[in-house]
Amino acid sequence: MLNLAVVLEDSARTVPDRDAVVMGDTRLSYADVDAAANAVANLLVSLGVHPGDKVALTCPNLPYFPIVYYGILKAGAVVVPLNVLLKRSEIGYHLSDSEAKAYLCFEGTEDLPMAVEGSAGFEATPTCEHFIAITSDPRTPSPVADTMTLSRALGDQPTSFDTVATEATDTAVILYTSGTTGQPKGAKLSHANIFLNCYANERLFGSHPDGHDVYLATLPLFHSFGQTVVMNAGFSLGGTLVMLPRFDPRQALTLMRSEGVTFFAGVPTMYWGLLGALDDSVDVDSLAKRLRMAISGGSALPVEIITEFQRRFGVQIKEGYGLSETSPVATFNPTDRDPKPGSIGTPIWGVECQLIDPEWHEVAEPGGVGEIAIRGHNVMAGYYNRPEATQAVMRGGWFRTGDLARRDEDGYYYIVDRAKDLIIRGGLNVYPREVEEVLMAHPGVSLVAVIGTAHESLGEEVKAIVIKNTGDLTTADELIAWARERLASYKCPRSVEFRDTLPMTATGKILKRELG
Repeated sequence: MLNLAVVLEDSARTVPDRDAVVMGDTRLSYADVDAAANAVANLLVSLGVHPGDKVALTCPNLPYFPIVYYGILKAGAVVVPLNVLLKRSEIGYHLSDSEAKAYLCFEGTEDLPMAVEGSAGFEATPTCEHFIAITSDPRTPSPVADTMTLSRALGDQPTSFDTVATEATDTAVILYTSGTTGQPKGAKLSHANIFLNCYANERLFGSHPDGHDVYLATLPLFHSFGQTVVMNAGFSLGGTLVMLPRFDPRQALTLMRSEGVTFFAGVPTMYWGLLGALDDSVDVDSLAKRLRMAISGGSALPVEIITEFQRRFGVQIKEGYGLSETSPVATFNPTDRDPKPGSIGTPIWGVECQLIDPEWHEVAEPGGVGEIAIRGHNVMAGYYNRPEATQAVMRGGWFRTGDLARRDEDGYYYIVDRAKDLIIRGGLNVYPREVEEVLMAHPGVSLVAVIGTAHESLGEEVKAIVIKNTGDLTTADELIAWARERLASYKCPRSVEFRDTLPMTATGKILKRELG
């Protein structure tokens, strides 16, 4: 028997008075969060939610997220976290596809009216029985007329609850993939998948010498990276989560200093943002005194950013790799030795990796490029109600990721690129990641994305889309010449476009499909 809610309950028993969640003036202890999650569980049971039922949740990084998340788990139900940026038709799709019985949705803001969009998606999904709006102020009525609010619904609910004893292999969370190819699919993650991934993270990162880490929770908790590595792993160690609903580099730096953040997990664009926000007003020395761990995932981290972050903060960023389907962490640079810049490390405890070709044959030669396949306690049971899609990516316990990599003589893996991002120029493979690394080394370049564009005779041509450093006067021809000095001719971009911003997902990944 295992219920993932144990990560909250154990800390509520051992450190009940310690701050579990901090946001602005709100500071909730572990006892507070556990009691509120119990009330949510009682509410769900009173609404007829049974073990195994799906309950969807739309909520940014606010104290409500862990309260509702663990409340759903305590009731034995399955959490279906939804991206806060989804619109009504997308919400309707996710509610229908997951067969959600209830849906809890934060009210949102004037610019991002989540409850309004959520209610419309709910109304279009007759199989979903209950809609509950989460309002920031208990006295505020729901932005959707005649709708139950969470604060009022919890008013009479007891704050004690006997957590449902679920099996370790029961589904705890259904995480939807980004849907870059076709409709999003729900990856079924069991209680054991996520719990053991937390344990593997604990083995990797350890804890602060005083036994109390402070995490900046700015990675979206609806996404696997923030959910497992920050929230679940943090709660299992009795850590404090400092909530930052929307990443703002200056605000992040302020909170890191004022709250004594010791553990920062982010995607590459967040590290880029932190470095860009540094000026004379930021006391980096006092901030860096507490910071002991900086980790990155989600996409490849440019070596230039790793080097600059270590110079300014005195902490070397450790890179890892994983996907929603792997709970998420699959590989990581060991923390007991210097990392290899640009590498995603080696398989974590309890996990195996290999490189395969399109026919599932292993690519064994040193330096050979193949698709990463993963096997271990972290691999999902499959896609919800998608047997054909599951069969396409899983065989003999192995999950094929769609990411291309090479492995060095020490067993360290290096992402070459997403298989779908590969550019084939005149029959030759061009890996955008390699070109991006070269362009990022130019002193005038702040951020870059390399894509393939249609070409009549070559099939595809290489194009770079660049954000320059403020005030830089570098021209497109100069950047192309820079690349030609460092790359084979066929890899060099033939065109460069300058922009002020790049489109990104809610988790900070560059949306290359919107750049073509």
